[in-house]
Amino acid sequence: MKFLKVIIYADGGSRGNPGVAGSGTVIYAADGSTILDEIVYVVGKKSTNNVAEYHGLLRGVERAAELGATEVEFYMDSKLVVEQINGRWKIKHPDMQRLAVEAKKIINKFESFSLDWVARGKNSVADKLSNDAMDACAAGHPVGIVRSEQAEESASAEPAAAEPDSAAVDETAAPDPQDWMGDRGDVTRFVLLRHGQTQMSVDKKYSGHTDVQLTPHGQKQALAAAQALANRGLSFDVIVSSPLKRCQQTAQAAAQALGIDEVETVDELIELDFGKWEGESFDAVGKHDGKRLQEWMEDSSVSCPDGESLQQLHKRVRAARKQLQQRYAGQTVLVVSHVNPIKSFIRQALDGNAAVFEKVFLGLASISDVEFWSDGSLLRCVNDVGHLGALE
Repeated sequence: MKFLKVIIYADGGSRGNPGVAGSGTVIYAADGSTILDEIVYVVGKKSTNNVAEYHGLLRGVERAAELGATEVEFYMDSKLVVEQINGRWKIKHPDMQRLAVEAKKIINKFESFSLDWVARGKNSVADKLSNDAMDACAAGHPVGIVRSEQAEESASAEPAAAEPDSAAVDETAAPDPQDWMGDRGDVTRFVLLRHGQTQMSVDKKYSGHTDVQLTPHGQKQALAAAQALANRGLSFDVIVSSPLKRCQQTAQAAAQALGIDEVETVDELIELDFGKWEGESFDAVGKHDGKRLQEWMEDSSVSCPDGESLQQLHKRVRAARKQLQQRYAGQTVLVVSHVNPIKSFIRQALDGNAAVFEKVFLGLASISDVEFWSDGSLLRCVNDVGHLGALE
């Protein structure tokens, strides 16, 4: 039977990134409720989230063509794949380039095709199928389709591989707060990465807007943090960064490890403007401007001379967070920034006061983790520096 119009949802994931990976694709009839097929596909044991997502796309357009569809509505919660296939972002990763070419060859044959982003919470069926695929991969299933209507039809001709236990649990996965908090709607997760070492951090000097680069050691810290992020088992949808070089370098290291092509620059994520104190050490400022320094430390509304106050920084970072939360609702965002903007994110997650800026310590290349949804927030972790042990 042919179906002239189909609606498709797809997802993909990797445990380890790169690690065991799979994709899930569900094809609906034009009514949007009748399921025509569900495809569980093992991508491999050393693939990234983004490559897996591309396989979800490819499996979907392949099946649509087999069903004789001429009109396809496609939805994914991967902003990267959506933007790349729609031609707004470049594709640099060779595996994704190859998969995109294969997909576009099929897409070009449809009379009508659209690919749009959907919040992860509205892509739950495909997400479950991709997790089924990862379970199958971990259980030893070879690359290929584990389960689909098409595979079941051909079962009499070729014995199907044993399906993995649907109750299998990834023992390395962290417990999900969703398990005990119930449905929170679209949860936007911000993983917060502070930049690596610079010469000014070595010299313990205020380096707010001064645009310095990472030291060789700072570059190693950035690489270690990038690998730690890749090993977290999360599917990152986008990377945003402060415009300053030290953050851009750190963000690029993460992008390479995570298989993400583009880093989005967000000016509001820049560090505090220390004004006349810029480039000076704490001790030096204490000697010539001790009274103002003490006032600044005790009152978040007091600004640095010709610079910013922590209250002003918090206001701009909060506005940026809200915008990012709206734009990337239900997604996971890697934020590469500086100590004070990251503390602002943490303060927001805790509904805390200005004491957070004084009481929370964040090391260079540290990782913190917060979540926001429409009527709540959650702090997952602060100042994770375990990945730096071998460097210190």
